Parts: sequence; structure tokens; C-alpha cells
Amino acid sequence: MTLRRAFQTLVLLSFLALAPACGAEEEPPPDDAERLRSAVTTEDILQHARRFEEIAEANGGNRAAGTPGYDASVDYVAQQLREAGYDVSVRPFEIPYYEELAPARLELVAPDARPYQEGEDFSALHFSGSGAVVAPVRPVDLGEPGDSSSGCERSDFKRLVEGEVALMRRGSCPFEDKVSNAEEAGASAVVIFNEGSQGRTGPLGAGTLERPGIGIPVIGASLAVGEDLARLNAEDGGAAVRVAASTVSENRSTANVVAERRSGSEDGTVVVGAHLDSVREGPGINDNGSGSATILEIARKMTELGVEPRKKVRFAFWGAEEIGLVGSTSYVEGLSEDEVEEIGTYLNFDMLGSPNFVRFVYDGSSGPRGSGRIEEVFTDYFASRNLEVRTDSTLEGRSDHGPFAERGIPIGGLFTGFEGTKTEEESALFGGEAGEPHDPCYHQACDTVENLNPRALDEMSDAAAHATVVLAEEE
Repeated sequence: MTLRRAFQTLVLLSFLALAPACGAEEEPPPDDAERLRSAVTTEDILQHARRFEEIAEANGGNRAAGTPGYDASVDYVAQQLREAGYDVSVRPFEIPYYEELAPARLELVAPDARPYQEGEDFSALHFSGSGAVVAPVRPVDLGEPGDSSSGCERSDFKRLVEGEVALMRRGSCPFEDKVSNAEEAGASAVVIFNEGSQGRTGPLGAGTLERPGIGIPVIGASLAVGEDLARLNAEDGGAAVRVAASTVSENRSTANVVAERRSGSEDGTVVVGAHLDSVREGPGINDNGSGSATILEIARKMTELGVEPRKKVRFAFWGAEEIGLVGSTSYVEGLSEDEVEEIGTYLNFDMLGSPNFVRFVYDGSSGPRGSGRIEEVFTDYFASRNLEVRTDSTLEGRSDHGPFAERGIPIGGLFTGFEGTKTEEESALFGGEAGEPHDPCYHQACDTVENLNPRALDEMSDAAAHATVVLAEEE
């Protein structure tokens, strides 16, 4: 064989080796959604979740808004996003903060001495002031069950002697009015008892004053306790009680964390959100460290991979969700009409790792126009993976998509269940235990990393990453 022929043969063999086999198609390169799904791993999400748990452990066992644990969570998230190259803003807002530092007390000291039981007979009302007093009881225009304006007028307190404990019946005006009138009249403490109509006889444990700054203890009591004190006052010429409450009741500053991609059109911006705060009862790792850790890792991996969709993507970590969607409401209320128009999608991720999980997709039919398309992106993705889902509106108004929906912004999202009980049908489709809560540690101290279901977290985080890119690429 001549050198020339040998060279030609070598070139041909090299070409054949590099060419695809006959009839075979070249594999297309992975798209951005696929690359992002592959890069966002459960282990990386769990690393963030572990950090949130460490923060809670170092700060009294929780990450509630207005506490050092929440502030440390904000610092961690903001640092991670800045290191990933985002424009990060920490946006403060005010919240009413209330905490009981010690159990409240209500005890009869005259004409005889006996205690009432906290939880069974009474509790401090939220935003009660602090203090400890022993003083006579003064009934204030108690009226009749179902028809009482007790304490609603300043004139009701004309017989009250400064320093006495005002005893009032729940009735026709807000608790705040009763307490304000009593405090102005010189009461040293307030006891408000339930009014006595059907269903309103137990202690007023759920009663909530709407503002901090009250300077005296405020106790919510049962009908039986109130009638007992009123009877003793009338029959024996007077009753005296010991009232004590140790509370923090004040306005505090907390914050949202908002991070923006520097690329992409603002027309149709995709906002991806999760609440960062926990309840005070626990570290909040499923609720909602799971959602926060997931979108934090999606954000980090988007810049690491150089994923730059057509539309701008904005990541938001909300504060004070657990006390009434305060952070997301503050953000949305601060948007101008033009800024609202620029947002094409809001995606909410709240509780993505429930141990007895269901794959829930927000029901697009219950959201503003355009929400159905977001639901479709999620359901199509899960169908492509042969994974069952259930559309659900359980979270309607209960999580941070609510304020966006109220402004007409299309919303969607995922969650895996909270205190609701898993049905037999759900158990057949998703596994787990029928008759048990989706998350038995919901709002409890046991909501730790150990409470997370890694499989649920893996599947839901992939769907979250997928939807973020797909919706940010759509025309």
C-alpha cells in the first residue's frame, strides 16, 4: 500500500469512528431546565437545612420573626446569595412581637385562697403587658350573656378605684377598647371572661389584642371563673385576686431578603418565594426551612451553571409568614402598579419535605388568570416522570402567594402537606400511613432535619427548578 493510499484510509476510518451510527440520531445537549435539575441535589439542600437547624439550636430553639434566630437566618441566606453573585437587598419592616417569658397566674386570695389553672381556666391574652398585682376585683357593667357592653364605655368604670382589677365580660366591643378604658381608669390588671352563650364558655386562650404597648396584665378567663369572681364579690362583700404576667410586648424590626438576577427582561419577571421564619415552638426545618433551602440552592446553581433565561428571576425569602403573611404582604403592598404589571409569575414553595407526604400542586383554577398555565407546567413535569400529583387549594390564603393573588399576579407552587390527615387514597398513590398527619411535627420542636423526607425533597426540588426555568423562558 502506498503512503498516499494509507493516509486516505486512515482519514476515512477516523471519519467513520466520529460519525454517528447509521440510522442513529445525535443526542441533543441538555437544556437549561435539565441541567439545573441535575445540579440541584438533595444533599446540597440538606446542607442548608442543617445550617438552619444549627442557627435555631444556638438561638433558643427557633427562628421566629423578631428573634435572633431569624436574624441569623437572614444573614446566612443573604451571604450565600451575595457570594453567588446576586444583587441582594435586606428589606426591613415592623412587626408586633409578643412572647410570654413565664406562665401567667390568676389566684383568688380573698375571701379564701385558691388558684385557677392556666390553660383550663385562663391564659394571658396576646400583647398583655407585664406585672404582678394583688388587688380587689371590681366588676364592670357585666350585663347578661349574649348582650353585654361591659367595659365598652369609659363611663362603665365610674365605680372603679385606682389599683383595682377590672373584671369584664366579653361582649359587643373589641378587647382593645375594654383594656384601653380600664387602663385609663387606673386599673392595675384586667380579667375578661367568656360571655356565656353557646360555644362561648371556655377560657379566652385564643383571644388576641391587636397592639403591643399595653402596660398592665390582661387575662382571658372562662365563664365559670368570671361568674365565680362576680358571685364572690357580691355575696361576700368583695373578692381579691393575684394576677401576674411576664411578657415581651413591643414592635420589632425584621426583614425580607430579596435577590435579583442581573440578566433577563423585567417584563414578565418570575418571583420565586419561600418563607424563612419558623414558629417559636421549634426550628421550622420542614416549615419552612425546606422551601427556603430549596430556592436558595436553585438560585446558587443558576449562577454557577450560567443559566440566564429570557426573563428576570427574583428570589424572595419572606419574614413573619407565621404571624400573618406580614413580610410578603409588606412587599406586595409596596409595589407600584407598574411593578405589579412587570411580574408575570409568583411561585411559592412552602413545606417540601413532609415525612408522610403527598405531591400537592397549587390549584390554578383558584388563582388569578394565568395561574392555570403554572399548574400545567408542574403537572406536565410530574407526568413526564410518571409521578402522581394532587391539585389542591388547601393553602389558599395560608401562605405567601396570597398577597400576590390579591394583586392579580398569577400564582403557583408546591407543598407536601401539613397537619392534615393522609387519606386511604393518598396512601395508595404516594405511600405512607393513612390516618396519620402529613407532617406529625408541624409547628413543633421535632420539626428538625430528621423530620424531612429526602425522597419528597428530591422530587419537589426538581419540579421547582424545572418550573423556574421553563416559566422564565416562555414568551
